[in-house]
Amino acid sequence: MQVTVLAFAQAHDQFGFRERVVECAPSDTPRAIVLRLAPAAALDRMRVAVDQEYAAWDAPIGDAREVAIIPPVSGG
Repeated sequence: MQVTVLAFAQAHDQFGFRERVVECAPSDTPRAIVLRLAPAAALDRMRVAVDQEYAAWDAPIGDAREVAIIPPVSGG
């Protein structure tokens, strides 16, 4: 199945893409998918959303169609 991986703000700068479509299995985790695309990625301060809902980096994606990498944000 195909999954769209989105990288926002600093994640785009770190990974070198804003959007990629990749082949995945339902048992793949967001961590495994992202590390396939960017093996040196530092994910410790980033969040992940699967089909527009926050998810755990190590939970299988199931039948998801989108994985979004969300860097830390600040504001006032």
